[in-house]
Amino acid sequence: MPGHRFSKYIPPQDHRSPFEKLLPLFLELLTHTSGDVEEALDWMDQLDKEHGFYTAEYGRKEFEADLRKHGLIGGPTKGGKAPLTGKAEKLIRERALDQVFGKLKKVDRGNHALRRTGQGDEPTSDRRSYRFGDRLEQVAMSDSIRNAQQRGLDDLHLSEDDLEVIETEHQSACATVLMIDISHSMILYGEDRITPAKKVAMALAELIKRRYPKDTLDIVVFGNDAWQVSLKDLPYLQVGPFHTNTVAGLELAMDILRRRKVRNRRIVMITDGKPSCIKRDGEYYMNSFGLDEYIVARTLDAAVRARKAGIPITTFMIARDPYLQQFIERFTEANQGRAFYTGLQGLADMVFRDHTTDRKAS
Repeated sequence: MPGHRFSKYIPPQDHRSPFEKLLPLFLELLTHTSGDVEEALDWMDQLDKEHGFYTAEYGRKEFEADLRKHGLIGGPTKGGKAPLTGKAEKLIRERALDQVFGKLKKVDRGNHALRRTGQGDEPTSDRRSYRFGDRLEQVAMSDSIRNAQQRGLDDLHLSEDDLEVIETEHQSACATVLMIDISHSMILYGEDRITPAKKVAMALAELIKRRYPKDTLDIVVFGNDAWQVSLKDLPYLQVGPFHTNTVAGLELAMDILRRRKVRNRRIVMITDGKPSCIKRDGEYYMNSFGLDEYIVARTLDAAVRARKAGIPITTFMIARDPYLQQFIERFTEANQGRAFYTGLQGLADMVFRDHTTDRKAS
């Protein structure tokens, strides 16, 4: 019997231009450098020394010229730095979507089913008898005429009793506030946790825009204090020399959600550490050593207020310390929300699965 025949492997030809080959690396570095174009280009210079992706014909100068040609960076500002354009910011978000939720079809559109029928938005396969108040476009004409035909074709007469309507399913909008921890521990001990958190935030925003057009997403960052940022700010987000004021983040998130006139509201919080800061009588009260019971009590009170307001909190805990996980269990029980304990590798998929879970009407 003939054996295996081996031939020389010939890699497939890459017909992309030098610019197209280098652009994904540049976009990735922009996320790590918080949108600093010069720093990203400097990193590319360092990587070129190791991997040699520049050539004599196409180097940093040519790549930078192409970035301007394609409208991804603007001219130098007074500080001598080239700013990113809106087109570049959109590319970074789209890249995050591909990296985090790449298994999704970009053309998919969806809503959050409430699992009840009536005068809703989306048709189902169910039929029922006509009731006063049903819309004309709900009438299933073929089924209704067939009912009338059962009495005979010679004298076809369509009565109200013959009418059947297409049952519809209610679809809901959901208002989400994404809370991102930007305390110093997000880059502590040489581990970069803020970059994956930013990627998830950008990917989630793009996911909502594409698949859940009725939804809203607001973004809150929290350190010593909490403040709202826009979607376009995400690539530039940086960790500061902050403690973790979870209470401030939750209070701001709840204020935002109270203004959203929808039934379904929720908070998604990505954090890697314990609450270590609150404001008391206008002054900061901080304690980084262990779990301060006063700070913990205030944080649990905020979780209870969210529960009473009908706002569940989904917490993604990206730390493995048992005592911190025990705190998150207490926090989740107080809110009656959900909690996931995960490393950075599983973070994105868990955000996706939680966001696309149907929510029942209360």
